[in-house]
Amino acid sequence: MITGVTRGLGRAMVSEFAKLGWTVAGCGRNEILLSELRKQYPAPHQFLAADLTSEESISAFTNTALSGIGAPDLLLNNGGIINHNAPLWEIGEAEFAEVMDINVKGVASIIRHTVPAMIARGSGIILNFSSYWGRSTAPEVAPYCASKWAIEGLCSALAQELPTGLATAALNPGIINTAMLQKCFGSDAAAYPGAEDWAKSAVPFMASLDTSCNGQQLTAP
Repeated sequence: MITGVTRGLGRAMVSEFAKLGWTVAGCGRNEILLSELRKQYPAPHQFLAADLTSEESISAFTNTALSGIGAPDLLLNNGGIINHNAPLWEIGEAEFAEVMDINVKGVASIIRHTVPAMIARGSGIILNFSSYWGRSTAPEVAPYCASKWAIEGLCSALAQELPTGLATAALNPGIINTAMLQKCFGSDAAAYPGAEDWAKSAVPFMASLDTSCNGQQLTAP
């Protein structure tokens, strides 16, 4: 199960996991791009609309995916946004709240609606996507840094709560040339690898993880 599948890392991961023979259940907000995914990767794959700021929307997505495919072996909380470059005091409440709602509360909601089924089955791994800025900081991205530091803490605590057979880890994907990076790096983002190249090594790494990763701070190769 992958959140944020319509572009960037999420879209690239769909392709690579499908090549490895995995069945993918994914969500995103762009119905046009979701429709394209459905055509390229038909059933048993599932690509559904979901708004990570809405508990009702998340519940609908996870209920449908769990009913159709079952509890995920690998849950990838990838969906996220970044604020526009600005000092913290110039970022409005609405923008700050949206970053937190998607990057932190959305992750917690996906876990809330999915992990009980994984516990009932007795196995599964939850990877919560963090960032280099979840372990360090930089100016003009304070809301994003705060959200990813929160993910690191959430993941560490969750690792202590999960029963035997399950594991969770925070994953720093590295610096990848996506639309999100371009938003804060501008043209300098072109100096970094694209999502498709990243996924070719990152997806086999994620697919090979076992419960020994529980509570770890991982960095994708």
